[in-house]
Amino acid sequence: MYGPSAALLFKVLSVSWSLLLNMNEPKTIRADLRRSLEVMSHRNGRLVGYASREMIDFSSNDYLGLSQHPAMKEACLTSVMEWGTGAGASRLMSGNLAPYKELEEALASFKGTEAALVFGSGYLANLGVLTGLCRRGDRIFMDRLCHASLVDGAVLSRCRLRRFGHNDLDALERLLKEDRPPSGNKTVVVVESLYSMDGDPCPLVGLLELKSRYRFMLIVDEAHAIGLFGQGGVGLIPRSMAPLVDVHVGTFGKALGGYGAFAALGGDLRQLLVNRARSFIFSTALPPGVLASNLQGLRLCGAMGRERGRVLSRASWLRNRLREITAARCPGRSQIVPLVVGGNLEAVRIARGLARRGIFARAIRPPTVPEGTARLRFSITALHGREDLELLLEALGDLL
Repeated sequence: MYGPSAALLFKVLSVSWSLLLNMNEPKTIRADLRRSLEVMSHRNGRLVGYASREMIDFSSNDYLGLSQHPAMKEACLTSVMEWGTGAGASRLMSGNLAPYKELEEALASFKGTEAALVFGSGYLANLGVLTGLCRRGDRIFMDRLCHASLVDGAVLSRCRLRRFGHNDLDALERLLKEDRPPSGNKTVVVVESLYSMDGDPCPLVGLLELKSRYRFMLIVDEAHAIGLFGQGGVGLIPRSMAPLVDVHVGTFGKALGGYGAFAALGGDLRQLLVNRARSFIFSTALPPGVLASNLQGLRLCGAMGRERGRVLSRASWLRNRLREITAARCPGRSQIVPLVVGGNLEAVRIARGLARRGIFARAIRPPTVPEGTARLRFSITALHGREDLELLLEALGDLL
């Protein structure tokens, strides 16, 4: 049916396709890095039904316990009854429902910015902000410990990305001096206000001082700080400094107990993102029930000063006790209490030992953290009692 030339071409294409498939086959996952999914459910700071027992959960980011709050559930259900279960389209099509406007206005007021824009998730927000506001020829200088979503956003922006040592302002200033962008392009500095794996803050005042001298755009991810720090849980960027930070990225899925994320920023930058952020443009809008619970979480958060104080106090107590009973590194000064053990298998061993004692804490390994810094990461929430921390310490004392 086919001539010799067609047969030869078909054979070449078949071989090429086979090679391509082989190249894209998933590589074997090292035993010390293998992860898996387990079905579990949450109830008042406990995992129910996991491993056929109730376990104390130290791996949740539900820092204020709002995800189970009755007012959050009621707001969601009321919105579903009024608006339905889904938005049905992206926001630029027909999915920009009225609850979006109310939520974004509340966010701008909460963060002390001119405007805000809601995204489908924290990952989508960071991708959208960096790809929407940066272009080829710009320079992005990023802290070495920034979240993977920020790294991916910088790579996808096709800018020149340079990483500097964690919280090392001297290293950042050297980059600002030696690697200036071409005329017409800009420099962007990206940090987190509170780093998710070490639980330590960025040197915000020093960054703003550098910004005043080198005139760069400053993007700060507040994902783990919102709800726990600042007046009314506004985060580690006080409202007095809010206008000095070009973009505040935040999430609803941690202390605010909901889902999705946002960028709080100026009106002109918001308009730019609406038109250029592909992760915003091409994503279906969040369901109205999610928007309603997010708004309720924002309102509840402002009045939870007592819960904030209790979380940070208990985290400090746990960190100090861990430093007393173990030689492992335990950095930070927030609700995130990491216990750095170094080896991947050692971290897995300790996590399994804790599970046998009814304590759930994930072993955090590369690429989430740098090689040689595998750890147990304990997230302290308002749902943890002092007795939970004492049980954790007792179990760690045996395992270490």
